[in-house]
Amino acid sequence: MTTIDDLLDLLRDELGLPIGPGDAALRLEQIPGWDSVHLLWLVTTLEQRTGNRLSLPDFLDAPTLGEIHRLATTGARPAGAVTETER
Repeated sequence: MTTIDDLLDLLRDELGLPIGPGDAALRLEQIPGWDSVHLLWLVTTLEQRTGNRLSLPDFLDAPTLGEIHRLATTGARPAGAVTETER
């Protein structure tokens, strides 16, 4: 998975979620049928496909699908996220 379109295709094709090509700005709670099990599946699947260890708390802080894509492909923390030591 390298592009945002790859992520959107994954959500649509593997989970059957109503995601289209222009939905990178969607928040997870805006996706009809989304639940916490989908998030766990997504983090696990992205770890397998990218070979990167991903942080569930970072995904919980990610505001949009675009931000989730950025986390999965670069490992960068979500904008505004704080570490456990900063809390």
